[in-house]
Amino acid sequence: MSWHPQYRSSKFRHVYGKAASKEKCYDCVPITRNVHDNHFCAVNPNFIAVVTECAGGGAFLVIPIKQTGKLDPHYPKVCGHKGNVLDIKWNPFNDFVIASCSEDTTVKIWDIPNQLLKRNITTPKKELLGHARRVGLIEWHPTADNILFSSGYDYKIMIWNLDVKETVISKPAKILDTHEDVVLSMSFNTDGSLLATACRDRKIRVLDPRAGTVLQEASYKSHRVNKVLFLGNMKKLFSTGTSRWNNRQIALWNQNDLSVPLLEEDLDGSSGLLFPIYDSDTHMLYVVGKGDGNIRYYEISPEKPYLNYLMEYRSHLPQKGIGMMPKRGLDVSACEIFRFYKLIPTKSLIEPISMIVPRRSESYQEDIYPLTAAAQPALTAQEWLNGVNKGPLLVSLRPGSGAVNSLPQFLEPESLMKTTDLNQQHGWGGRMPLEDKQKPREFEDGRKQLKVEEKLPKNEQMCLSNGFDLFECPPPKTENELLQMFYRQQEEIRRLRELVNQRDVQIKQLELELRNLCTDTGSY
Repeated sequence: MSWHPQYRSSKFRHVYGKAASKEKCYDCVPITRNVHDNHFCAVNPNFIAVVTECAGGGAFLVIPIKQTGKLDPHYPKVCGHKGNVLDIKWNPFNDFVIASCSEDTTVKIWDIPNQLLKRNITTPKKELLGHARRVGLIEWHPTADNILFSSGYDYKIMIWNLDVKETVISKPAKILDTHEDVVLSMSFNTDGSLLATACRDRKIRVLDPRAGTVLQEASYKSHRVNKVLFLGNMKKLFSTGTSRWNNRQIALWNQNDLSVPLLEEDLDGSSGLLFPIYDSDTHMLYVVGKGDGNIRYYEISPEKPYLNYLMEYRSHLPQKGIGMMPKRGLDVSACEIFRFYKLIPTKSLIEPISMIVPRRSESYQEDIYPLTAAAQPALTAQEWLNGVNKGPLLVSLRPGSGAVNSLPQFLEPESLMKTTDLNQQHGWGGRMPLEDKQKPREFEDGRKQLKVEEKLPKNEQMCLSNGFDLFECPPPKTENELLQMFYRQQEEIRRLRELVNQRDVQIKQLELELRNLCTDTGSY
């Protein structure tokens, strides 16, 4: 009888949350008291932006990420809106451009200077006028440059093309008029070809944003949805909301069939909203409670039970909003896989919380840092509007690593040359589209070998040990690194032995077939 382990094996099972020390927090920040259900915070590797209190209009602060400690009470603001700011989002492909929307029915695009702010910014780079009522949500397209989605209390979602010269844009590229109430949440799939929305009429919809058609619609009565999220390329949606008995509830859906959820689970009886955040690189899902100090985290698997509970970060300080650092801004030397910025208005404090995988080794941990989305767009705005879909460009988080090799594996030299030319024509810049990321491990090993072969001259022999180039891979410096290298070599030896045994079996089978064939011909 085979023994099955009681616990599921996972490299993220022991992930823990670590709050930053007081010196690394942002203190004396006048965080907004608005009750709108949004994050109110946006982060990139250079800046942290947070919606703030402002008399006579709406404003937000943009603080350099390294400027921790107490904030000057007279610190300059970005204050061009006439009503309260309801949402802010950084451009994923430009760390110095941010979008904001407001109760004054406008969406504004701002240029943030590289140096420290010395005076208030009041003039936006672009102003988008199209909504008849206040604008509650904005989202940048994940792969196309300068495409922005906005959702207002006029029940409309507008798609804006910012690749135009006009400063004031009053005509959106597309208007989605398929909702009967206010849109509470918007989420894109990986390549941005589909849009999932949660509406106040309690329905989840999956839309084709360019065609403006509803592909799927859920009208499940016992789950009142607030927030919805695409789970990367898993073909699944995750939603948070409330049950019939007003318990906070989470649900998992098949994106092609929204009639009944795959999974439904009540969490607790608190009244605060739940913000879902998904990390497609590690397949980890974080559920952040508004009004409490908890962050629950799960691991998503493609098969049942789909949702595997890992742990919960607890704090006595309640959060009003949350910001997320993109992967390229994490500290990989500390095995940090995610970082939150928690807004605590009761203490006027922004507290960074790092999610860390406990590892003893000081070297780069490649298994917990797969290729991640780059800060370059895969498409232009016009290409996307014309119907082209492309996954995000991917880069490695390894310190000092160059562009990722995007050549397909095990090809003939001629086809290799053709593929290289094609990649240059498409402007991939040596990066790898997301589809290649899903290939098996042998594919990756082949890529490494091809990369080494391309660098070496024809008459020079390769010096490889255990699949690593001795000139590129330095010898281990610590005892842990030495042990890791030893175990890796043991695995390689075991694998090679298995291969040799398989070949021996194949040789014996072929010899037997040959003998049988000789016997048959001799009998005739």
